[in-house]
Amino acid sequence: MVDAVREVLNPRSGAVIVDATVGTGGPSLALLPHLLPDGMLIGIDRDPEALKIAGQRLTEFQPLVRLERGNYRDLPSHLARLGVPRVDGLLLDLGVSSPQLDHAGRGFSFLSEGPLDMRMDPDQDTTAEALVNTLPAEELTHLLETLGEERFARRIAGRIVEERRTQPLTTTKQLASLVVRAIPAGARHGRLHAATRTFQALRMAVNDELGALEALLAQLPALLKSGARAVIITFHSLEDRLVKRAFLEGKDRGVWTVLTKKPQRPSAEEAADNPRARSAKLRAVERC
Repeated sequence: MVDAVREVLNPRSGAVIVDATVGTGGPSLALLPHLLPDGMLIGIDRDPEALKIAGQRLTEFQPLVRLERGNYRDLPSHLARLGVPRVDGLLLDLGVSSPQLDHAGRGFSFLSEGPLDMRMDPDQDTTAEALVNTLPAEELTHLLETLGEERFARRIAGRIVEERRTQPLTTTKQLASLVVRAIPAGARHGRLHAATRTFQALRMAVNDELGALEALLAQLPALLKSGARAVIITFHSLEDRLVKRAFLEGKDRGVWTVLTKKPQRPSAEEAADNPRARSAKLRAVERC
């Protein structure tokens, strides 16, 4: 949704824009030409591999680019270190990136064999393998129900606990196969792969994605200049509800104007070109 992001953020010469989930730099690449000659693009990401690629892609726009490794929940610290009290625009594009999904060694996808990792920051301690092999059945059930909205959460959690008594779960294919066996036969061949929601829930738990989003939403008003805009793209109903509620509460307090009465969705062409984007929802506000 690069065109929609650019249109809503309305980047201009001299502005300071934060891409809080810069990834490999795609959206930033579209914003930077509008910041010339003296603006600044601050890109933040937990993934050092993504930041390396972003640095290479955005090199032509130096010295306008500042790339920071870290979590967007710590955005105030990053801005303070750069001497930037407030910004003119912020983009937060949530979820997992295509390069992360496509790299079997990162363990995000059930489509290829890899370790049960799922860490966006490879230096953090918690992995998906640790969660599936140590959490009690009730905690696993709650995790799958809340973060994955998985209706067969209890059956899957029970099968995980049963399986790990004889051997630990260590690979993506191993877990995906277990999930398929755990759910009723009639539910194994829907539009989504049977393991989709389980993998989503584990990824969100490993990276504390809802916690990070809640932290940023609480800090957001203080980070935006008057007239600044924030754009948040979600891919999960829980994330979208958090953003919608924060934006409406801020509107009621006179903090900002909501620019999107309903979330913007990808066009049919975008969804066809990138099927992973079909569940995206874009919401935006402007600081009063």
